[in-house]
Amino acid sequence: MEKYKKASKHIAVMAFPFGTHAAPLLSIIRRLSEAFPAAMFSFLCTERSNSSTFPKGHQKHDSIKPFNVWDGLPEGYTYCLKRNPHEPVDYFLQAVPQNFKDAVDELVAETRRPIDCLITDAFYYFGADIADELKVPWVALWTASPRALFSHAETEFFRRHVGINDPVDKPLDFLQGFASIRVADLPDGVVRGNFDASVPVLLNKMGLTLPRAAAVAANSYEDLDNAVVNMLKSRYKRFLNVGPSNLISASPIDDRHGCLDWLERHEPASVVYISFGSVITPPPHEIGALTQVLEESNFPFLWSFRGDVEKQLPPGFPKRTSSKGKIVPWAPQQKILEHPSVGVFVSHGGWNSILESISGGVPMVFRPFFGDQKLNTRTVETIWGFGLGLEGGTLTKEATTNALNFILSTEEGKKMRQKVGVQKELAYKAVQPNGSSIENFKTLVGVVTCHHYLP
Repeated sequence: MEKYKKASKHIAVMAFPFGTHAAPLLSIIRRLSEAFPAAMFSFLCTERSNSSTFPKGHQKHDSIKPFNVWDGLPEGYTYCLKRNPHEPVDYFLQAVPQNFKDAVDELVAETRRPIDCLITDAFYYFGADIADELKVPWVALWTASPRALFSHAETEFFRRHVGINDPVDKPLDFLQGFASIRVADLPDGVVRGNFDASVPVLLNKMGLTLPRAAAVAANSYEDLDNAVVNMLKSRYKRFLNVGPSNLISASPIDDRHGCLDWLERHEPASVVYISFGSVITPPPHEIGALTQVLEESNFPFLWSFRGDVEKQLPPGFPKRTSSKGKIVPWAPQQKILEHPSVGVFVSHGGWNSILESISGGVPMVFRPFFGDQKLNTRTVETIWGFGLGLEGGTLTKEATTNALNFILSTEEGKKMRQKVGVQKELAYKAVQPNGSSIENFKTLVGVVTCHHYLP
């Protein structure tokens, strides 16, 4: 613990261990450690998450050290496909905040250094109380879109204006920038769904508590959804867009399956790239519809498929389509989307995927599943204009064919590519020296390193 003794500041970081939350938070922490090398950062998360976020042989940062917190799981609990995937989340949320409080006490005792600043995933509303007890600033990081954050921050406002029995296609035209958004597009737990489920309860408490944060940092940039960003700035002490992180924090390229070489053999803007993220796979009948479209069309495709190809894809499909398609278990997504041969990205609509598609200048087709993905889909389609939601919201043969043909084979599809190209330029501009995200990050560094308690 010699490094803790020499450190000028000790900053505790509390990560959310599910979905794609821990990695973006770690990306921000790495940037902070580079900007403030005299500090030590203690990264608190579950053992399972930390083993993935900090794998053996990973690029080590001497000033960032992972610490494990209890995951809330019963003794002997095992992960398996037959279990409800939300079960570990529910167990974990029953364990917070006490597991983090205990971990902080152990951390201070082990390092013999008090905490000088607390950085948490924005989900952790209880960060406000812990920071107050420690008399240190609380900084919250929001890893999804600013529009999704606004939806959770203003849950009570939406509930006052949207009745329980209002039709799902009712537009939210009572709010600036939301006229083309419908009731059905809001995240679960805002005005529809089970309000008492663990995650909606967590997010509602978050919305009520975030104004207490010394700063709320977001993985976005000023010129994307500017009206919503300005509304958030009016609600928080500091709302700081410091992304897109994928343009700032370069990761080593892992192209073990030769995706980039394969793309070199195809025409510009011709390839369909498919990935539904690391958490979910579409149901079998939708996988069947998608494979039928790919097999019958002339579009070359690259599919990052996280499931079991032999069991989940139709028999013989990979072999029959091998002349025009490539299926891999892992792909360097950012580099693929930057490749000129990629013409469209078929996605679940996660925020990281949208930012990577913007960075590559690639239009999108969405099949959303949960969380903020429906809101992201509708926003990209009706407000920003560089993507399409599927007719009916699911992967059917007709809807998928129509969407791919529209983007890859029509003048309107070319206009979508031009629109995302404009956002690409704005994203890159934000992360240049003196760009808005870089200036916002300097402000964030100032908050984190401040020598005075910021209530």
